[in-house]
Amino acid sequence: MSIKTIDTEEQASFAETALKLGGKSDDEARRTGAIDAADDQVERLFAPQYQTVNSPAHRAVWDRGVPVELFQSEPVATPPAVQAVMDASIAVVRRHRDAGTLHNSEAKIADQVLADLGASGYWGLLVDQEFGGAGTPFAAFAAFLTRMATVDPTIAGLASVHGCIGAVDPVRTFGNDEQRQRFLPGLASGERLSAFALTEPGAGSDLTALKTTAVRDGDHYIVNGEKLFITNVVPGRTIGLVCLIEGKPAVLVVELPREENEHFQLRKYGLYALKHTYNRGIVFRDFRVPAENLLSAPRGDGLTIAYHGLNLGRIALCANAAGTMRIMLAGMIPWANFRQTYGQPIARRELVRRRMGQLAGLITGCDALVAWCSTLIDRGYRGEMECIVAKIFGSEAQKHAAIELFMKTHGGRSFLHGHPFGDNVHEYLAPCIYEGEGEMLAMGFFKSLVKDHGKTFFEPIGKTLAAKGIKKPNPFNPAHAWALRGVVTPYIKWTAARRLTRTPRPALPPMPGALRQHAEFASSELQRMALEISGTMSKFQLALADR
Repeated sequence: MSIKTIDTEEQASFAETALKLGGKSDDEARRTGAIDAADDQVERLFAPQYQTVNSPAHRAVWDRGVPVELFQSEPVATPPAVQAVMDASIAVVRRHRDAGTLHNSEAKIADQVLADLGASGYWGLLVDQEFGGAGTPFAAFAAFLTRMATVDPTIAGLASVHGCIGAVDPVRTFGNDEQRQRFLPGLASGERLSAFALTEPGAGSDLTALKTTAVRDGDHYIVNGEKLFITNVVPGRTIGLVCLIEGKPAVLVVELPREENEHFQLRKYGLYALKHTYNRGIVFRDFRVPAENLLSAPRGDGLTIAYHGLNLGRIALCANAAGTMRIMLAGMIPWANFRQTYGQPIARRELVRRRMGQLAGLITGCDALVAWCSTLIDRGYRGEMECIVAKIFGSEAQKHAAIELFMKTHGGRSFLHGHPFGDNVHEYLAPCIYEGEGEMLAMGFFKSLVKDHGKTFFEPIGKTLAAKGIKKPNPFNPAHAWALRGVVTPYIKWTAARRLTRTPRPALPPMPGALRQHAEFASSELQRMALEISGTMSKFQLALADR
């Protein structure tokens, strides 16, 4: 069976075109273009009004006026049946924590805890009711993850691994009726917990470097290859496996054997982070997977499927950070009231009060981002840019809180065995890597922000220059000016209109005066960025990709 998709366009993506025009090798342009093309295919899964160009973050820069109404989240309405599942799940974790049975002999979440959570309905929160789940709105789910993280961040994280980036989202979104009927009930009950196997020893951020292959053999695919850093992988669980079929990325739903064998083995290694859950490599040698387990995206290939759940995982990361920082603050307040210097509790010192206030502000920021982004998801938006903001802010806020606020307030005791900081420092830092390393994601954010503007105004100029053989355009050269006269006119008109048209004042909702000043400043800066970003694109042109 060949990989087939509804969308068969082979047009070069914006990134591939820009890199080729900029003199990059065909291989680099093709590889980067494949990632960009996958992003394009994910965009087309969403109705036009919910795509990136119509998202709040994009419009706040490029529209004439900030769409304030799209920056407001809605109150989370949790159905009573869903609330019952959430309350029961919290009770399970608290009971095991208080009884000292939360972890097994390897310090991992114990199987009995996972089973009890399954009985409470925890693993099926994001699965539709017809398949045995709770059908939870994502905004309610994300807010609940923060609550769970205040009890145990690892168990909150496992809900995201299973439901957002594990097998649940790919099967719900891209599975056919038979696949959903076959897989989702077991995923909802927790009988088959799941993971997503994408990363390889030589393929992290560069997903075009995948080497795991699946070759058709009758009614099965024969899988060979190795995966690395896969969280929640244990024999007997289910994974979404990204591999190459006929040279193209594809996703197979793989039900792992109950025991390792010559065809399936786990690669164990020491890992500082994720100390309470299993994170391992997987080695496949002539491993057979039923061909009927192949997921098919309506557009694109396996990278489209892989990308789809990442935004949910990014919101979940921010929600987890909000809960984890609450634990930090809950530890700082009593310590600050107890610890004295020069006869006074340090809670009275401005330095310590500033730290606690700042930590409270970071928590509030994460809560706001989680509520906003999850509301957009429930409305139908892709949310690519907004969810990147949530991921970066959540992970950087947690890192800053851990090092600059939590550790410094507790001082040398932070490094004693048994202290929350020393015991969890890698857990606090690792989210900077999860769901995409932060600075690389920021570059992806920038690409999403400039893509439409670049395709509209700069790509026609670049193609004209290439066709005319002009490598270093000079606007004062009459021949160059004449060659570009048609394609550069729209950009000149846009720039003039942007400079001459006054930005309307944002229609802000009622808020305290001090907050209004911040909101008006943010609105003004976002609108100012359009000309600044466009000027940067004009200055660096095709070399922008290397900046």
